[in-house]
Formats: sequence, C-alpha cells, structure tokens
Amino acid sequence: MSAHPLPGSQVQVVLSDCSAADAGHLFAVLCSRFASDRCAEDEVREAEGHHPTVWTGTFDTEDAPENAAIPTGRLSGPVTAEVQGTPHAVQLVRETLRGAFAVSELGEDAGDQEVQVQLRLEAVPAHESESV
Repeated sequence: MSAHPLPGSQVQVVLSDCSAADAGHLFAVLCSRFASDRCAEDEVREAEGHHPTVWTGTFDTEDAPENAAIPTGRLSGPVTAEVQGTPHAVQLVRETLRGAFAVSELGEDAGDQEVQVQLRLEAVPAHESESV
C-alpha cells in the first residue's frame, strides 16, 4: 500500500507485463467511465532500452455515470493490473474492467481504509463478446 492514502473516490492503477498499446487500450476503457490524470491525448510509449516498463494512472470514481456502456477491451496478451484505493472505489473500477475484459483475481491486500487488488486481464474471446 502507498504511504499516502488516496482521496476516497480516487483509484490508482498500475499496469505491468504488457505492451504500450495494451496499456493504452486499458486506460482508454477506464477513461470512458472515469475522470483521470491521463489525458485523451496522452500517448502511452515504451521506455527506451530493455528496461521493464510500468504505466500508472489515477482515476476518479466520484462522478462515474451509472449503467454507462463499457467498450470491449482489446489486448494482445495478458496484462497485470494493481488497483488501489478505498473498497468502494476499487469495486467500481473492478466492475468496469470486468465489463471489458476477462478478469482473474491474483490477490488482495486489505488495510483499514484502502484495498489493493492484483488482477490479470485478458481480451474477451470474440465468440463471448458477440453473445453479450
């Protein structure tokens, strides 16, 4: 957990083990529902050299529209996401991700006022997304 708690409606999302394109697609899904520090014009880029790259974004769940359509997410491979914030805010982000991707929970660390969840996200197979 971070040393400084996030405001109650904010969730920090940290992505790893994925390409810049996949990080961009995932952030676009979240930005379709939540206000974010990631601008629509932000281009997600790979780091120079052969260093591991991690992408982060902060999403505000306070004014999230209810029952908003969630676009189907596109991913070329699995993505690991760490989602941290208050239990309610993390739940809203988790529901949005479940609407766009196949989600497996890898672990959860709960504190007094915050929770951190590690998720594995994958594209929904085409035959499943067509039947929705």
